[in-house]
Amino acid sequence: MNSSKKINSALISVFDKTGLAPIVQELAKNNVEIFSTGGTQNFIEELGIKVTPVEELTSFPSILGGRVKTLHPKIFGGILHRRLFEQDLEQIDTYDIPPIDLVIVDLYPFEATVASGASHEDIIEKIDIGGISLIRAAAKNYKDVVILPSQKSYAGFLEIYANNATTTYDQRKHFAMQAFNVSSHYDTHIFNYFNDETEDVFKQSILNASVLRYGENPHQKGVFYGDMDALFDKLHGKELSYNNLLDIDAAVNLMADFQNEEPTFAILKHNNACGLASRPTLKEAYEAALAADPVSAFGGILIANTTIDLATAELINSLFCEVVIAPKMNDDALELLKSKKNRVLLIQKLFTFPTKQFRTILNGVLEQDRDILLETKPDLQTITSKEPTASEIEDLLFANKLVKHTKSNTIVIAKNKQLLASGTGQTSRVDALNQAIHKAKTFAFDLKGAVMASDAFFPFPDCVEIAHNEGINTVIQPGGSIKDDLSVAYCNENDMAMVMTGNRHFKH
Repeated sequence: MNSSKKINSALISVFDKTGLAPIVQELAKNNVEIFSTGGTQNFIEELGIKVTPVEELTSFPSILGGRVKTLHPKIFGGILHRRLFEQDLEQIDTYDIPPIDLVIVDLYPFEATVASGASHEDIIEKIDIGGISLIRAAAKNYKDVVILPSQKSYAGFLEIYANNATTTYDQRKHFAMQAFNVSSHYDTHIFNYFNDETEDVFKQSILNASVLRYGENPHQKGVFYGDMDALFDKLHGKELSYNNLLDIDAAVNLMADFQNEEPTFAILKHNNACGLASRPTLKEAYEAALAADPVSAFGGILIANTTIDLATAELINSLFCEVVIAPKMNDDALELLKSKKNRVLLIQKLFTFPTKQFRTILNGVLEQDRDILLETKPDLQTITSKEPTASEIEDLLFANKLVKHTKSNTIVIAKNKQLLASGTGQTSRVDALNQAIHKAKTFAFDLKGAVMASDAFFPFPDCVEIAHNEGINTVIQPGGSIKDDLSVAYCNENDMAMVMTGNRHFKH
């Protein structure tokens, strides 16, 4: 079987005409008969190219406000008939159905319409019926028909077609694969729009993919599915790695809880903050964040919640770091930070976080709501005789934000809105506390007057006792242990203040 096929006729029906002109012009140059509808027909005619209206082919007008245009046997027969099946050819001849060798479709923008906040009625009208049917029909009959299901296929087709005006079996099969990718993605987003969570099924689809140098380790393949350009403007630096992306995700999620607050700077390593501070100026915030652990900061991910100025950039520039993220960088600061050729500089755009989180486990996927809970002063319940002071409450809330974004089990020690140290990812809460105390002392911090935050309740009073012995006398924790009263009693006996939030913040 000769796998190369010439295109003699094409059906074109697109919502967005961007990038279509070069293809139409190339088809016209090769005397391809073009069928089209509505706005696409007008677009082609304005190019000075002859086009046959679909209504002329079907002898049936567009009806129902354009809902039915191409859904006709003369259209789908022309696409779906098998060129080597005698019975199919006889029926095509009997009903005077012209073959269609190329189908070009650009679907109604359902996903973008949902994202725009449009009304339910407008969203429903952007569910493409004819277009999706054309895509599936042409893709099914890929042995004989070429399908271009979206603008992303245009460049590849033009490169092939401009060469010798034919396509091979393998090329048509590749376009069919792209077509089913487009159609399944489209249907997934329609389903997720309609699903009110009464159907417990996992359906997600992302078309954008970036192949990474490798995964978590060099022997693992890595791919990022998503649109980084929608989140950041990358101004400088090398390609981001798998581990960079994990750290960037952790950094952005952490800093989201410090939006619209005083200048705050964070330094992260292996998805955990090794430095965090809020200060009147960003320079001071950076200095305080770095002081928490200048050793771990080496090779870290840096993020600010406000514009990076030159004074702050001069300090950053003396540190080897992988990535710097901010909503803005002053021109002089940007030029200085660009002096290290591999340092990645990202300007974070305003965007909405996904509401769901997923993780592959065993032979399936875990899904949960994103932890968007952010405790404020009214959420704090003082359960000891002693109440925390106003400044201690600020530190408690500061520490509680950080504990939410640190690997469990975790204890965070903070003072004057500065992270002194944290114990991260420990199998016991006591180990996490001891780790934090050891680290704070390593960098010569005075723990007297510091506060302690825990991501989960204290099953025993051992943690508050250890903290008290180090000069830490103010504590925030979720509560909920059947032995909460033991920790409360110890605090009351030793003039400590403890507040409970009622909300656990495990992170695994």
